[in-house]
Amino acid sequence: MRFDLLIILCCGVGTSSSFAAPPPASTQPTALLVRANRAFNTAEYAIALPLLKELKGSYKDNPDKLAAVEEEIRVCQKNLDLPKTVPAQPLPDYSKRTPLVGPAAGQTISFASIKDLGNFDYEASKGGNIPADVAALSGTRIKVPGFMIPLDQAENISQFALVPSLVGCCQFGQPPQIQHTIVVHCPAGKAVSYFPDEISIVGILKVQERKEDGYITSVFELEVESVKSAPK
Repeated sequence: MRFDLLIILCCGVGTSSSFAAPPPASTQPTALLVRANRAFNTAEYAIALPLLKELKGSYKDNPDKLAAVEEEIRVCQKNLDLPKTVPAQPLPDYSKRTPLVGPAAGQTISFASIKDLGNFDYEASKGGNIPADVAALSGTRIKVPGFMIPLDQAENISQFALVPSLVGCCQFGQPPQIQHTIVVHCPAGKAVSYFPDEISIVGILKVQERKEDGYITSVFELEVESVKSAPK
């Protein structure tokens, strides 16, 4: 991993704290956890809910993971209770997309939104259609705002998904498209606290189609160097 900047976290407006060491925990996902996360992240809440309830029993001695699973159960139940007439949000039209230009040597490229980075159509079932100009950004330092969705623990978070908005993700059952999600990794042995408001992160981008159990789970990952509260 490449981390050459001071790593800090703003836990509130005008405050900051360093990454904290996470408590010992297994990092190897079980088959049940993988199935539950896949269903949850693709908004298949009717499938995810019983899997998460089953998973909850195995975390009774791990308060952090138990809290994260209970929150996902709450989201599943909330979305399953929504009226079936909630209108779908229109997908963006990328037929006339503008190619991305990488930063000059040693500089950081800033994006106003993750959607500006993932400004292309992507079919996870087919894969292989990441534009060449986007793939060329792999290894560059970027700065991008977004909202945190923990992937492993409710506190002392070592990895999380960064998404453009929590509204569609948690209220209407329409998770962001795979190219509008960045999987963020903290340095080994480091962690951050959960932050409910918009954050701004800086780090080294990795563009790669990552698969689990034959499914493409992400196309963007980021080795984070700093996490701060986004400007109001």
